[in-house]
This record gives sequence, structure tokens and C-alpha cells, in this order.
Amino acid sequence: MCNLYTTKKSAEEVAAFFRAEMPRHFNTGSEVYPGAPGMVVIENEGKRELRSMTWGFPLPLKSKKTGLPLKPKPVNNIADLTSFMWRHIAPRPERRCLIPVTGFAEAEGEKGRMTRTWFSVKDQPIFAWAGMWRDSAEWGDVYSGLMTDANATVSAVHDRMPVLLQPHEYDAWMYGTIDDVIAFQNRVYPGDLIAIERTNEPWIRRTPKQEVMI
Repeated sequence: MCNLYTTKKSAEEVAAFFRAEMPRHFNTGSEVYPGAPGMVVIENEGKRELRSMTWGFPLPLKSKKTGLPLKPKPVNNIADLTSFMWRHIAPRPERRCLIPVTGFAEAEGEKGRMTRTWFSVKDQPIFAWAGMWRDSAEWGDVYSGLMTDANATVSAVHDRMPVLLQPHEYDAWMYGTIDDVIAFQNRVYPGDLIAIERTNEPWIRRTPKQEVMI
């Protein structure tokens, strides 16, 4: 699963790259964690629009001891399109989005001493992760990213990876049918398009909010 990615570009740069309008100015962190705000490109009245949303659909929880509601968990990765959380959203093009990314990370190494291994798309300073979004009572507008089997490059570190889109595929994702969505999730992204960078950065620099994949 993907629990950390970066968008090391300003909102203005991202909007220009995706040819999207930015109706309001905002700031988001360059490192994005589950439950934190990130940039999202949506379709609004026939035009692309850049917005800030919370990464992760809220999953309501209750205490096993008291039965009282607990703080929701952000479901930041989409694994099973037939799950209750996605099956009514996946067929709806108006709930598709592009998640701007400059790199995504996976943890590698011994437990307790894991480091960050970064992946990016070669020759693309910004690229897009296929996502879905909706409004929520808990956190306002929220989004999550579609996952698929890792390609030859990423599989050396993890068996799953984000569904990445080439620029010529943006429209197919944003406006396609549910069969198109399934096809994107089932395809293997070319391994030779991915760059890998192993670092000594500790995986946990701060305590990220809990994350879930459904």
C-alpha cells in the first residue's frame, strides 16, 4: 500500500501542469500522509479544477468496550472495487480525480529500522495517480488512490503500487466506464518507466494518522 507520497510543487505549478483552474489559493505539505490534506484535480462543470482535500475516506469505528463512536480512520488506498466503500462510487466519472504526485515511498529494511525507498516516473517531474473522491460529514472533501500489483521495479520492495497514469490516459480515467476503471487496476505499469531511490531516511519521522486499505 502507499502511505506516503510527495507533491514538491506549488499549487500554481500543479494547476498549470494539469491545465486546471484554481478557484481558491491554499497550501499543502510537500509530504502527504493519510488523514492530511493533499492536492486533487477534479472535473467541475466541464473544467478541470485543483482543490485541497483530505487523503482518506473516513471509516467510522466504535469502541468494542463501550460501543461509543471512535475517531474515524482514513482509508487512503483502494484495493477492492467491490467493497462497500467503493462499489457505488467507482462507476461514476464525476467522482474520479487525478492525484498529483512527485514521488511515492515504501518502507524497506528491518522492522524498527525501516527506511524510505522512493519511486518516481522517469522524465516526469509531476505525474498522476488515479483516484476517487467524495464529500464527507467528518472531514469535508476526501480522496483515495487506486492500487494495483507492483511492476518489476516496485516489486523488489513491495507487492502493491499506485495506479499511475500517463498524460494521454487522463481522459480515459476521468470519463471512462467501470470497465475502464477495472482495466486500469488490472494492468501492469511498465517497470522501465519507474525510477527507484533508496535512502537512509527513517520511515517514521513523525507519527502519521492510522491508515486503512479496503
